[in-house]
Amino acid sequence: MAMDAGDIERLIKAAFPDAEVSITDLAGDGDHYAATVVSEAFRGKNRVQQHQMVYAALQGNMGGVLHALALKTSAPA
Repeated sequence: MAMDAGDIERLIKAAFPDAEVSITDLAGDGDHYAATVVSEAFRGKNRVQQHQMVYAALQGNMGGVLHALALKTSAPA
């Protein structure tokens, strides 16, 4: 069972209401996505911490219904 890009965006926005989120389906199969997430919540956090925050926002779907997610995260400029 694949996960819809809209569902991914909704979960991320629920955790980071200020976030600018862009989701791209890399393979057209609903299993391989790229996400760019820009949120003030990432300020002062290193890249690993930022990615862990996004994975937590996905509520256990990573590695299950969501097979692969390439992440780019940052705080606003």
